[in-house]
Amino acid sequence: MYRTMTDPSRTRMWRLPLILIAILIVWRIAIAALLPVTQDEAYYFDWARSLAWGYFDHPPGVAFLGLGTLLAPGSAFMARLGGLIAGTLTLLVLARFYRNCGLTDNRDLTLALILAFATLPGLAGGVLTTPDTALALGWALALHEGERALAGERRRWLTAGVAVGLGLLGKYTMVLIGPILLWAILRADWRALRTPWPYLGALMALLVFAPNILWNANHDWLTMRFQFGHGFSTEMGPLASAPAGAIDHAGPESPGERLGSLFGYLATQLAFWGLLGLPLLLAPWLTRWGKSARRDGDPQSTPSERLAQSPAFQPHARVLLSAATVFPLGFFALVATMSDVEANWPIMYLLTAAPLAAVWLRRVRRWVLAAAAVNLLLVSLYAVHAATGALPLPDSQNRILRETHGFAELARIGTELDAPVYADRYQTAAMLRFHQPDLDTSQWPGLTRPSEYLRGRIAPRVDPETVAGPFWLVTRFGAPPAIAGFRVEAQRTLFDCPAAPLRETPVPPCRHPLHRWHLYRYTPVR
Repeated sequence: MYRTMTDPSRTRMWRLPLILIAILIVWRIAIAALLPVTQDEAYYFDWARSLAWGYFDHPPGVAFLGLGTLLAPGSAFMARLGGLIAGTLTLLVLARFYRNCGLTDNRDLTLALILAFATLPGLAGGVLTTPDTALALGWALALHEGERALAGERRRWLTAGVAVGLGLLGKYTMVLIGPILLWAILRADWRALRTPWPYLGALMALLVFAPNILWNANHDWLTMRFQFGHGFSTEMGPLASAPAGAIDHAGPESPGERLGSLFGYLATQLAFWGLLGLPLLLAPWLTRWGKSARRDGDPQSTPSERLAQSPAFQPHARVLLSAATVFPLGFFALVATMSDVEANWPIMYLLTAAPLAAVWLRRVRRWVLAAAAVNLLLVSLYAVHAATGALPLPDSQNRILRETHGFAELARIGTELDAPVYADRYQTAAMLRFHQPDLDTSQWPGLTRPSEYLRGRIAPRVDPETVAGPFWLVTRFGAPPAIAGFRVEAQRTLFDCPAAPLRETPVPPCRHPLHRWHLYRYTPVR
């Protein structure tokens, strides 16, 4: 008999996962309201004020997520609203995906959701709005629809293709889902290749992604050249009116450097699990010695044996989960031997590693819950520290304060200056524009890495040859940058210390200032 969503058994089936999701949503909302805007977020939110099908650094998905900034300029919470909604949808889609894969036991499903979102990227990514936010939703949707297609509903390759296209509009890393889905088809349903559905799905992905392709074609393939050069340490020519050498594309060269880069990459991916890494690595011993193992079953049954013998996953789902976990990790491990890999590039593997790990960690559930709770507590305290500077952390651990602190005051000071204000770094320009949306500022070209600001779309483009009057430059350089045709006639130095307002003094007012901003007033040379 067909069971509706109001069927009591179906309601009980979803009760525990939905309670967990509700708790996560409440926590994310609270942290999003508390945490000040970060520099990259401010940059992406600036894109939302000038929507386009592409930008210097990324495709447009993150700009669409940042549209909330138009409702309340200067509000970090409202700017993050789109990201919070996308994160909630990702949670719900993954819950359905995990259950369809075979985690029909509420405890297993809940454990998988905890593992997916109590990692450090899972906790931070649920609050911060970045291209990975849009990528995660597209990745989860593609996995969900791909699993349904592999289960026999081959028409679902159409919707899987739409999801892939949406993910590509969020971040180009989505392209890795293609080999994953192809491998899953070959292993689990190769006869589907005799039908039109996988090919029509690929066409749907191309059609959804087409606006960004056309935008790139009309803009000298700007974003794609930047991302390819950035990802593979390859020189791709001048970008955004900057010389080709303005962006450092250096990567490891000697065998020792390549090996060191690979080990560093693997260590970072392990560190992303936080304290969850302890039960993950020590599960066989915790199972043997733990009380839960003696109470719940045979203590001689090891986690590896349970993972191999467990009927938890459907055969086609096991292929999909394994490929979506191993391929991103392996691909970027290979890239790490020839280029500098940013830590967040392969993190989509966590979404499928979580259900696999949930089966591995069934017998040490309490250890997992304790580790997840500590991860949650640590991230919460760090967010409180970002808002208040209250924790006595060493200077090396104050990155979040360097990301957020002092910029609102700096932007207010910028509005009081007697000439236009520019910044040498795009991050500083973004923070000034976020905290003071009416401040007509941008990035001065040629001093640091180029950005979307140099294109003149989201902010007026600065052409040094046409600047006829004085201006102020905000920089961290201790000496004023040499700018042809201008000389420095005045200087101000501002120090930003934890839990203190900006101070304008000749010497640092604290031992470890978070920022030391120099404001140089340039005038044309007559």
